[in-house]
Amino acid sequence: MSIVAGADFGTLSTRVTLMDTDSGTVLGSAVAPYPLHRSEADPHVARQSHDDQMQALCAAIRDAVAEAGIDGHDIAAFAADTTGSSVIPLDAQLQPLADYYLWCDHTAHAEAAEITARAREDGIEALDWCGGTYSTEWGYAKLLHFLRHNPDAPLATAAENCDMIAATLCGITDPAQIPRSVCAMGHKWMWGEAWGGLPPQAFLSRVDPVLGGINDRITGRWGHSLQRAGVLSEVWAERTGLRAGIPLPFGAFDAHWDAIGTRCAPGDVVNVVGTSTCVIAIAGPDARPVPGLCGMVPDSVVPGFMGIEAGQSATGEVFDAIARRAGVDVGTLCAGLMDYGPGATGLLRVPWDNGDRTVLVRPDLGGVTLGWDLRHTAADEMHAAIEGMAMHVGLIIERMQAGGARFDRVINAGGIPQKNDVLNQVYADVLGRPVHVPERSPVGVGACIFAAMIAGEFDTIAEAQDRMAPPLRVFTPRESHVAAYARLTALFRDTYYAFGEGRPCDMGTILPALRRFRMGKG
Repeated sequence: MSIVAGADFGTLSTRVTLMDTDSGTVLGSAVAPYPLHRSEADPHVARQSHDDQMQALCAAIRDAVAEAGIDGHDIAAFAADTTGSSVIPLDAQLQPLADYYLWCDHTAHAEAAEITARAREDGIEALDWCGGTYSTEWGYAKLLHFLRHNPDAPLATAAENCDMIAATLCGITDPAQIPRSVCAMGHKWMWGEAWGGLPPQAFLSRVDPVLGGINDRITGRWGHSLQRAGVLSEVWAERTGLRAGIPLPFGAFDAHWDAIGTRCAPGDVVNVVGTSTCVIAIAGPDARPVPGLCGMVPDSVVPGFMGIEAGQSATGEVFDAIARRAGVDVGTLCAGLMDYGPGATGLLRVPWDNGDRTVLVRPDLGGVTLGWDLRHTAADEMHAAIEGMAMHVGLIIERMQAGGARFDRVINAGGIPQKNDVLNQVYADVLGRPVHVPERSPVGVGACIFAAMIAGEFDTIAEAQDRMAPPLRVFTPRESHVAAYARLTALFRDTYYAFGEGRPCDMGTILPALRRFRMGKG
């Protein structure tokens, strides 16, 4: 028996999972929280301390080992995934100059717009592969924001959260030796082998001279998740209770590894539903760029295939906000919603509460709810929000398919689907196809799979998934709901593109149509 450890760094906590590679059994798991720093003055701010993350990791590892009743020195390998793009500026010894600009930090909206405009003007090929718009959530925008507001900072380099975790645990202090994940750098920093790595320095310098020479500072070793980043250092072995010298793979983003932990394979689309939603798919290596998708990067999910990422900027956060305003919890509001018919509330909710990540890439949008009357309840809004999330996912899948991607199976992963059968059933009804859901949370399983791979326990990812990933249960579309949801989705599509893109739409027909749904005549 070999035991491996995987860590999943989320927005508010890290979860450490210990698994037996022979049986696929979870031997122990533990969660340790850390604060997210917001600002009353600027709602776009979302920062996090690297030291807080590392202290939480040590606590979670020791708690998971204690729960498993094992010796930490018995663990054969360790792997970690994180949120992203979560960017930290560093000095010449890889010490933080500030906190992480977390994935949900949108302070760099002006910088992202400038990068997009200049990239379009210069015809930068990399922009096509990240959907045609550079996001406020991504690396260069956040780094530019930091440099503009901290002109005297002794910046030597910057790193993604997953790369900083690996470098720290391996005791790496030389910027030239940072293990840089092609997943993180490809999806958020416009890196690609096809055009020689990072985007042209001349282009970045034209965005702002403060970026002059920046690519010379974004150095390191580039690799994917089946390659070794290093080994656990003596210092961090002592702090974590693990054995020095065990291997660590290059890290990656949490949604990508969560998808692997759900048995994701080519032909699948995985909705990793949590605070936000990342939509992950695997396509053939000859797939072409698609406007509006967050990124298409070779080797980013599974080496040898094209990794595709899209998503929603807020999902669970929207559900939590609705429940908080009602003074109850999400589970209470969802009780009884399984009996609601398609559009039965008469509400149409476009889930832009934190902007639109895909397919419009517009952080400046806000949530839209149409059809209110005097008798609506918070439960009605919750059902409409779940429907809106599902219909938005449907538009994302349509956009992926327009780029030639093939989908045979939809999987709902992340932390929410295990707790919300209403969500899974509505997704199946709206999408008109079965939705597969892991029987237990896959969070951390993907990290354990890549730890097992770097330890040499399996020859292929598929073999590791067969042994370690949880089985799937299936939600089948209700025949009585599918046709009505197709009609409601048509209204959603018109509203989405009218408000978000300015497409022509007869808005005078939307509210009467919603009223018909409310009366059971939709």
